[in-house]
Amino acid sequence: MPLADQIRPHSLDDVVGQKHLLAPGRPLRRIIESGKIPNMIFYGSSGIGKTTVAKIIADQTHMTLHILNGTQAGVSDIKSVIADVGTFAGMNGILLYLDEIQYLNKKQQQSLLSYIENGDITLIASTTENPYFSVYNAVISRCTVFEFKPITPDEMQKAVERAFQNASDKNLILDDGVIAHIAHGSGGDVRKAINAVELCVLSAEHTQQGDKITLDSAELLTQKSNMKYDRDGDSHYDILSALQKSIRGSDENAALHYTARLLRAGDLISLTRRLLVIASEDIGLAYPQAVPIVKACVDNALQLGLPEARIPIAEAVILLATAPKSNSAYLAIDAALHDLDDYGALDFPRHLQNQHFDGAGAQIRGQQYLYPHDYPDHYVKQQYLPDEIKDHVYYQFGNNKQEQAAFQYRRKITEGK
Repeated sequence: MPLADQIRPHSLDDVVGQKHLLAPGRPLRRIIESGKIPNMIFYGSSGIGKTTVAKIIADQTHMTLHILNGTQAGVSDIKSVIADVGTFAGMNGILLYLDEIQYLNKKQQQSLLSYIENGDITLIASTTENPYFSVYNAVISRCTVFEFKPITPDEMQKAVERAFQNASDKNLILDDGVIAHIAHGSGGDVRKAINAVELCVLSAEHTQQGDKITLDSAELLTQKSNMKYDRDGDSHYDILSALQKSIRGSDENAALHYTARLLRAGDLISLTRRLLVIASEDIGLAYPQAVPIVKACVDNALQLGLPEARIPIAEAVILLATAPKSNSAYLAIDAALHDLDDYGALDFPRHLQNQHFDGAGAQIRGQQYLYPHDYPDHYVKQQYLPDEIKDHVYYQFGNNKQEQAAFQYRRKITEGK
């Protein structure tokens, strides 16, 4: 049995982290101690105690525990759980722990609805993805969602110390920094940290004083943290969102931090695409040259590849974060699209149509188009929008040097000011 399973906590007080849920007086703790367990969804990254807490609940309530994994379970597995309803095996209640519920399809999830609604089965589902996006609404509406948070290095250090104490019956001699390195290098994943402890013990150097575990060995055997990054999961979009919001907020240091996390994960494509979006969405017309400059940096990065790509990427990130900001173009096109949804495809004003002759039944003869280049300042007032929305305004000039200069030019040619 892996060390992580051997030393799995059997009481809530021994669970690492999750004090916001499990400390005395906290909501989930009070629910568990009441003995009346509702249907719940545990949401959070891997290795932070979701399965452990579910097993503790089953032990304390004496319910019959069934564990299914959404990556492997089918309708037949769910039916075998349902078969215990009303039998001696389910006399104290049935607790179904459904790990990775997001991998079950709609039919599989719906097969549980009537049983969890009438209390025949108590469902505790877990997911590493946002349940409000990955779990069907009918299931969500019957469950209470609890978010489990990553384990901090300080909390993780206690788990690592406990793991070393239980990993061997021999005397262990640890170099300074071994425990701290494993605690910090596990990315908040307790299982990963304990696995690293087990590997360190198995590869320890045998001496007369005991089994010696060096810092070099711990650094080699500790799995490189994935920085809680999943290209297809919530963390992927959370980091990209944090990057864009940091740039939008003109905080180049925070932007570089999230950029480093994306680079460390090797996700150059998502990073470069988001930078191209930011250049137009958040800097926009306040500094239009940001678009070609960022495009050049992106092209350089993609041609260079990692690790050298980090240099032009950093240049683009700092440029965007420190540049003046405007979302006027973004708001303008969204306003135009909103009108399109409301009004549909309206008729063009006649003078804008690509029409150079009139049929016999035409009520208005001649296109009546005024050619702006024939007028002073290459401007003449005429209607361009369809009649129904002829007075609608989508673009508002931003309060920055570039757009205010364009605004003054507009006033000059339209009002003579």
